[in-house]
Amino acid sequence: MWTALAMTAALSFAPQQAANLELTNVRPTMGLFGAPRNDEKAPKLVPGDILFYCFDIEGVKVGEDGKVKYSVGMEWKSKAGKLLFKEEPQPLEIINSLGGARVPGFIAATTTPDTPPGEYTLTALVKDRASNKEASFTKTFEVVPSAFALVRLMLSIDEAGALPAPPLCVPGQRLVVNFHVTGFDRDKTTKQPNITFKLRIKEKDKPVLGKDAGGDIKSAPENYKMIQANFQLQLNRPGRFTVELESTDEIAKKTASHSFEVVVQELLK
Repeated sequence: MWTALAMTAALSFAPQQAANLELTNVRPTMGLFGAPRNDEKAPKLVPGDILFYCFDIEGVKVGEDGKVKYSVGMEWKSKAGKLLFKEEPQPLEIINSLGGARVPGFIAATTTPDTPPGEYTLTALVKDRASNKEASFTKTFEVVPSAFALVRLMLSIDEAGALPAPPLCVPGQRLVVNFHVTGFDRDKTTKQPNITFKLRIKEKDKPVLGKDAGGDIKSAPENYKMIQANFQLQLNRPGRFTVELESTDEIAKKTASHSFEVVVQELLK
């Protein structure tokens, strides 16, 4: 019922090293490298969704070769303070190729369709193994009752979703919009779902195409409570676009949607 993961990404900025270890720019995002969630101040998850918290680790001790030795772990607790999951800080080592004393990182808690509704806390545990300095933050989130929804939205450059991508791209790139649908009904006779999808892209509130992309799912093993799907985006020109994703449970006559921005910019000359 309880699963979670603690991971970090390696990229560095800032020309100086701070005296203290600090975790800054803490924000919940739609997937790794994703845009901040619309419910940033009080995240609400449908069972089956994943909550990412991205942040910057400021003030790490950096070797002359740019090497940084640090650890990231996490704790997941109920509102009453009961420990539901803990990952001890995992030893990590990267090279700050761009210099500076900043390392972006993240933690993530993965709910399942069986995760009970309620309020929870997620704590990041970070340590600079070179200086023995530690830092942490705790955030509160809520798991709401199960409902028909699109969850685990993440952009990637591959169809399997193993290579996350940010919503900032250049012409010629391809993005894959990965997501799962959950909380759907099944036909009482065939025991199969009937779910349809639409994807619309807008620029300045106007659709860029005359027809939405679409698809459907009409079969899935009976034990599946979540079904994965994706759409491909071929980014042929620069601009700022809004991607609208909509799904309908044709059996229960329920609709769920997500929207997010993608910025495509020309390469620097």
